[in-house]
Formats: sequence, C-alpha cells, structure tokens
Amino acid sequence: MTDDTANGVENEDSLRALYPPVSELARMKQIDRLDRHARAYIKLSPFLLIGSMRPGCGMDVSPRGDPPGFVAVVDDRTLVIPDRPGNNRLDTLSNLVEAAEVGLLFMIPGIEMTLRVNGKASLTQDPVLLRQAEINGKRPRLAIKVVVSEVFFHCAKALRRAKLWEEDHRQKPGALPSIARIICEQTGATHVDVDAVERTSEERLKTHLY
Repeated sequence: MTDDTANGVENEDSLRALYPPVSELARMKQIDRLDRHARAYIKLSPFLLIGSMRPGCGMDVSPRGDPPGFVAVVDDRTLVIPDRPGNNRLDTLSNLVEAAEVGLLFMIPGIEMTLRVNGKASLTQDPVLLRQAEINGKRPRLAIKVVVSEVFFHCAKALRRAKLWEEDHRQKPGALPSIARIICEQTGATHVDVDAVERTSEERLKTHLY
C-alpha cells in the first residue's frame, strides 16, 4: 500500500512545479460572455454535461441532450436549458435550489474541441421560455437559467486520445448489460422481473422522451 502523504501533492505551488508554465494563449482564452464563436458552438450542440453541487453532499454531473441548439442563448450572458422527463431523482435540480454554481461542458459529435461555460443557475417556470422549448407539443415543467461568468473552448486532446468520434472505436450495444439489469444486480433486487423492466424501459425510450 502506497504512502499517500509521501506521494501526495498538498499545495498549488507543488502542483505547478510538476508541469510546464501555462501558455499565454491558454491563459488568455477565458472570457466572460457568449461571443459569436460560443453561440455558434451552442447552436450546433445536441449534448452537454452539467456539473452541480450541494453543500455537505458533494458533486454531481448529469447529461442533457436534445436536438442541436436545444440550449437557448438569451443574450451574451444568459443561457436557458430545458428540463426533460427523467427518472425524477432531480439530482441536479435539487442541487441548484441549494447552491447556484454550475459548470457546463458542451459537445458536438464529430467536433473534437469542447466548450466550457461556468456560471450561476436558477430554476424558472417562465411561460415564454418554456413555450420556446416545447417539442412534440410538450413543454418542460422547468428550465435551468444560467447567468454566465466564464466561457472558454477546450482543446481536442482528450477526445483525440479517446478516439471518441471514430466509428471503428465504438462498442457494440451488447458490450454491457442493460441499465435495468445492472441496477437490479447492484441493488440485489431479486424480486424484480428484469426482462419485463427491460421491455418497459425500451418502450419508454420510444414513447416518453418528451
């Protein structure tokens, strides 16, 4: 067993000493608004990860996805993310009621750079915003409104190393069990008819996305 005290990094000076100095461009790239490049990226993005936290309970990261451009850019400092039907745990929404800080990571299939946006979030039932987010005649119950404080693009290295968008690196659907089977095995829910849950889950994916 390793000695964490001997091998740990305990302060930022020690951390920085392990790496080359940050480049001028990397230091300068952070801006405080949604410029035309950030807006163009968001308009093409069908997917984001949203990071939130609750004091005393830790961090959480949750995916959000919809047709490209589903996140509305209200102005240079404001974004609106519709909340679609899910499992009703409300992890992100509950966090945001308690702590407003939020981090967003936008992605576009086929594009290796990502867009990072940080800010403060609130939950809104504004009927105008919800109406604009309507799909298939169904409006979200809520939307997440983000007041932007930091915006910057992240380079392609992580996605290039992962070969994320390369077709010959995709796993086949059967590489893992279904989420229903995984959860039942993790929780020891032996009384659950997993085959029936799998069928129901797949049907809901077809009919209850909105």
